[in-house]
Amino acid sequence: MKKDLISIANLKLREVEEIFNLTDKLKKDKTKFAKALCGKTLALVFQKPSNRTRVSFEVGMYQLGGYSIYLGPDEINLGVRESIKDVAKTLSRYVNVIVLRTFAHNNILEMAKYATVPVINGLSDFSHPCQALADIYTIKEKLKHLKGLTLAYVGDGNNVCNSLLYACAKVGMNMNVATPKGYEPEGKVINLFHKPEDAVKNADIIYTDVWASMGQEKEVAKRKKIFQNFQVNKKLVNLAKKNCLIMHCLPAHRGEEITDEIIESKNSVIFDQAENRMHVQKAILITLLR
Repeated sequence: MKKDLISIANLKLREVEEIFNLTDKLKKDKTKFAKALCGKTLALVFQKPSNRTRVSFEVGMYQLGGYSIYLGPDEINLGVRESIKDVAKTLSRYVNVIVLRTFAHNNILEMAKYATVPVINGLSDFSHPCQALADIYTIKEKLKHLKGLTLAYVGDGNNVCNSLLYACAKVGMNMNVATPKGYEPEGKVINLFHKPEDAVKNADIIYTDVWASMGQEKEVAKRKKIFQNFQVNKKLVNLAKKNCLIMHCLPAHRGEEITDEIIESKNSVIFDQAENRMHVQKAILITLLR
């Protein structure tokens, strides 16, 4: 029976730990896994543009001895030129694994339903599991443990926030969410705040994301006003623990949701997160294609 990665909610703690353990091995010895996926092909089906997701999967697949093919919006025009069902069935005859980066989460579910090869959620409006797994791995790498730590998420209750909620609950971390009223995440949040100052007190990690994601361009001006008091800056960071980690999934709008000073601070692990996307995704690919 094929395995997919649709949401962290579908993973057992044991499976998360196995991915992290394999990631450790991949980072220590790249040559050992140079032919792990030799002869395998990955299809990257993207409705949304990408920097980290595309490059990290393409380079990661190459480092494992496999091959990637990128199919952007113009190649397929998913759901318009050709149905998701037909794309899933066709690609399954050609490739060994599919990464779908899309808008509606139902597109991921439909692709996984009809594909006979593993499907990985490369981002949907509801969930971004690869990002959250890389984030939690980065925290573990830096702080050496996870259980009992507190992550304060400041900003829009978006797909990244949803995935972090599942991930933190899975590994025994606490998560505080500070967001304006009406912008709360879809998942159940126990520690919900409407003032970022309350959420970051004694936090081990502060995490933020852009105020307006792709597809929300018409809301930019409105959101800037609503979120103006949710900026991660020096004043806010000073309320957290002294060595609090600073995280952002990128791309960042410097001077909006986070200041340049904080991105470049010694506590920032933002670019370590970005690098770990590749390492964790390599572990995911190997796990799904075993």
